[in-house]
Amino acid sequence: MRGGPRMGPNGGMNAFITAAGAYLPGDPVGNDEIAARLGGVDGRGDRLRRRILAANGIAKRHYALDERGRTTELNEELAAHALRAMLGDRGYIAEDLDMLATATTQGDLLVPGFASMVHGRLGGGPMQLLSAAGVCASSIAALDAAVAKVRLGDRERVGVVGSELASRWLRASRFNGANDTDAHFLRWMLSDGAGSVLVEAQPRPDRPSLRVDWVRTVSLAHEHAVCMRAGTDGSSPAAGRTWQDMGSAAAAEQAGMMLLRQDTSALGQLAEAGLKEFASLAQRGLIDLKRLDHVLCHYSTNAFRDIVFDQLAATGAQIDTGRWFSNLETRGNTGAASIFIALEECWRTGRFEPGQTVLLAVPESGRFSFGFAHLTCVGPEAPQAVQVPARAAAPVREPVAAAEGDVFARLDAVWRDFEERLDDVPVMRRLADGESTLDDYLRLLFNLRQQVADGARWIARAASNFSVDYFDLRSAAIGHAQEEHRDFMMIERDYAACGGSIEAIRNGRKNIGSEALSAYMFCKASEPDPVGLLGAMFIIEGLGTGKAAGWAAQFKEQLGLCDDQVSFLAYHGEADDDHFAKLQAILASPRVDDAAADAIVSTAKAVARLYALQLEELDNV
Repeated sequence: MRGGPRMGPNGGMNAFITAAGAYLPGDPVGNDEIAARLGGVDGRGDRLRRRILAANGIAKRHYALDERGRTTELNEELAAHALRAMLGDRGYIAEDLDMLATATTQGDLLVPGFASMVHGRLGGGPMQLLSAAGVCASSIAALDAAVAKVRLGDRERVGVVGSELASRWLRASRFNGANDTDAHFLRWMLSDGAGSVLVEAQPRPDRPSLRVDWVRTVSLAHEHAVCMRAGTDGSSPAAGRTWQDMGSAAAAEQAGMMLLRQDTSALGQLAEAGLKEFASLAQRGLIDLKRLDHVLCHYSTNAFRDIVFDQLAATGAQIDTGRWFSNLETRGNTGAASIFIALEECWRTGRFEPGQTVLLAVPESGRFSFGFAHLTCVGPEAPQAVQVPARAAAPVREPVAAAEGDVFARLDAVWRDFEERLDDVPVMRRLADGESTLDDYLRLLFNLRQQVADGARWIARAASNFSVDYFDLRSAAIGHAQEEHRDFMMIERDYAACGGSIEAIRNGRKNIGSEALSAYMFCKASEPDPVGLLGAMFIIEGLGTGKAAGWAAQFKEQLGLCDDQVSFLAYHGEADDDHFAKLQAILASPRVDDAAADAIVSTAKAVARLYALQLEELDNV
């Protein structure tokens, strides 16, 4: 069993980007106008400017500065403008939002958080706030939080905005004659702007939406020194040597601590690390280059793009450059805002069509962080069956029509029947009614452990029975077995933490339902090319990603348990999203023909019945 539930008021299991907005202050500023706008360029500085601009490829950008270099707008105002554009695109007002997630490198004030200032500027009613800190990838972190809350069913409509007002860091008055390349590199690189998206539980009814398949962020700070920084005179901060230790802000500025610097020598490592993260996602089945229709990548220079193209080609994973989109040349590098500004332009110009896939990629040089998001464009009337199972999110169909539809519609009908059966299982009914007991939870862990211990074994057997024609399924099964083979140990730890005996659970026997389920799984795994087992994974991974986290939260609340007593269910509430995304991709592939679909649905029905029997037997002691 892997994954976790997405339980909430609306039961929503999916999240959709339904609108986008962007705001770029003032008129576009060309390369020959930058020096006059920012000021203070001598002969050496001008040569450096020309060299940097030639490399980054930026031809136009926007500043919230007038011709005399005076700030014309606050960062919070840029964000509010982008949010209003997004809301207008959807036909909403600020009062329609129930959450706001913001991202920026530096707000206008040190305190309070940027989200609070943007909320105050935007208006609207009471709402949850999140201020994502960081640099470029903070926008993906904010999106991740919004998507998670919508999938959880805790929020219905979340505004996400990335906004930057970098120009205040770039004016000549800050440099005090400093001519180091690391500081000037960003001076001719960064500019101002804001981009926003709306995340909802349902697609919009009038135009296509973008379903969020998954979002991933990762930090490699444990392996890399600080690369992009401000607030210190060195690459790494030290006690007593940050801008807050200098006695006054003026002293810090005089010491050069308030310059925004970039270690340009580390950018090659950033590209290499980003490609490794990309490759990792591909190996896990989350990215398929052959099926990607659009890649929107934020980067600071076209040289970075060229490195990516060259290294992908060297591995044989060449990507059609026509699928790659960036508006760096015309919108500039707006940091956390860049990816949403690019997304808004693609959407506004009709670049996305229903059925197409979109990858958002954001490398961040701050201390090597990366953000990725995979989206699928869906039409206004598109069925929502390609999703994590959930009764409330399931499309309404007549049972006969569902049985005659595609594999997703048929599996959706199986899932609905399974959920109804689970509702009648005594232990699950007591949990839903808030009447569960510690004995209920211990018996659940005791019985799950016996079945889960067999999981990696039947998955490995299935892998050994896939022929070379199903090499991708064989590879996926091998990887999945490796991930699963220690899961039963997590159950044992939870059991012991709740007062159970390790010896007892390790020597326990399967109940009747567990025996039947394991026997059936080993039987199916022993067949040649056991494609039908994808139906078993639909039920088991669906339980994980659709139920486990909710069960963990309910047991924790009702029984007063701690995190280390519900770790198995809670962990799989997050971990199985990856597995379900891989499963969706396989089910949508051409290899699932009519015969395979029949086998998958048949297996799903059997596994659903046997899994429910396993839980029913918890009360037959």
